[in-house]
Amino acid sequence: MYFGPVPVAEAAGTILVHSVRKSCLILKKGRVLSAEDVVALDAAGFATVTVARLEPSDVGEDEAATRVAAALRGENLSAAAAFTGRVNLFAGAAGLVVLDRERLEAVNLADESVTIATLPAFAQVAPGQMVATVKIIPFAAPRAVVERVEAALADGGAALRVAPYRPMRVGLLQTELAGTKGPMLDKTVAVTRERLEALGGALVHEARCRHEEAALAALIEAARPLGLDLLLIAGASAITDRRDVLPAAIGRAGGVVEHFGMPVDPGNLLLLAALDSTPVLGLPGCARSPKLNGFDWVLQRMAAGVPVSREDVMRMGVGGLLAEIPTRGLPRAGVPEAPRAPRIAALVLAAGRSSRMGGPNKLLADVHGTPLLARTVDAVLASSARPVVVVTGHQADAVRAALGDRPVTVAHNPDFAEGLSTSLRVGLAALPADVDGALVCLGDMPAVAPGVLDRLIAAYNPTEGRAICVPVAHGRRGNPVLWDRRFFADMARVSGDTGAKHLIGENADQVCEIQVDGNGVLEDVDTPDGLARLMEGTR
Repeated sequence: MYFGPVPVAEAAGTILVHSVRKSCLILKKGRVLSAEDVVALDAAGFATVTVARLEPSDVGEDEAATRVAAALRGENLSAAAAFTGRVNLFAGAAGLVVLDRERLEAVNLADESVTIATLPAFAQVAPGQMVATVKIIPFAAPRAVVERVEAALADGGAALRVAPYRPMRVGLLQTELAGTKGPMLDKTVAVTRERLEALGGALVHEARCRHEEAALAALIEAARPLGLDLLLIAGASAITDRRDVLPAAIGRAGGVVEHFGMPVDPGNLLLLAALDSTPVLGLPGCARSPKLNGFDWVLQRMAAGVPVSREDVMRMGVGGLLAEIPTRGLPRAGVPEAPRAPRIAALVLAAGRSSRMGGPNKLLADVHGTPLLARTVDAVLASSARPVVVVTGHQADAVRAALGDRPVTVAHNPDFAEGLSTSLRVGLAALPADVDGALVCLGDMPAVAPGVLDRLIAAYNPTEGRAICVPVAHGRRGNPVLWDRRFFADMARVSGDTGAKHLIGENADQVCEIQVDGNGVLEDVDTPDGLARLMEGTR
């Protein structure tokens, strides 16, 4: 890859290394310079510009990141579109991160151009939470390195996946001494039930007996035919030895003690055992509290279907000092939210009167068997934007019928004749309160590909100054535009038929232009000629 200055006249097709700002000209770093950009740079008085130019032996940063992420992605992971050489991977289910540390480290050691960052092994994740990010450091990676990384990640099964929690059926046995208080045992039941439900399981059996070997062995025997996935035993007195009451009772009932003790504090006095094929855990005293302890680590793995051996328990010591960690085993208010996929909705504006068509409603036009609007909505639904809100107005019943049973929310705009701004206002009001931003799509632009929408979503990052994401083709800005929710109030105050374009100019420092191929983001069907071109192009 060439990196350095070139004459502006030779810069078309290269990648801009540093942002350029002069008068009204703003070109951001990472932009692939077009012929129009070269003309603008020359007109602004630039003689040279610092760029990167790829060689045949290079793979561009977005393509390289996409390829590495595809090789890395295992079960229950989804990958966002690439942007600036980065692809984020998100959990598709609640569960635990399972990874092959050796292979991931081998990738990070392969070449400085390719990096993978992940959550720690066995970290708990919720659906939509970020699990890993692939980042290509320069503007391109050597093709040989990308191919070597792909081969390494393909060898030996998934190097990164999310093991989802399963609906476990769990039993809890408790022993009592003369001074044991009933409320403490009741609290243990409540805390255990809450722990299990947070992992998708259920406490289906609970029983109590004296803190004696024979009595506890009888309860263990009685639990055998219940079809439990896990049996928990909380003793009135902490386990101090393999020959103590709990392990002795397990053995008497025909079970096997596999390991006693773990290098995690709190949680040292955990007992790992089995009754036939059912795992049995003798609980440390700290398991009566909702605070994070070693029992949580073992329980989480079992809930996710990840086997836990005595060696696994003995390897938990590094990072196992939990006494000073404020994290709790159960969800609590006020805990910062983990990084997650942005919640981006889509508004499809479909209320217009099609006045330039000379009569028929263009949105209802039959395009090879599918209404034009339905084609647009299908493309939006094929992207990661959710929910999808369609705003109707003119011929609302017919427009709604054209959508069929597509999974969209329909919001009607009775004031559609007053301009596009009224539909924008209705659509924004119909969005859920928890969305981070919204793609504003025009119903008469069916040629916008789902991949373009996902690229806009991948680019969105308000903390990095990308709060308004605009597609650009052939040097021209197009639609749809992705808006951060901070602009919703201003968008709702616009009037007439111009939309919110002025906000783009007023917030130039928050605008990110996304270069896209083709003319789909520029072409709306306004006239009979436009419809004819669409029909020809979709044959």
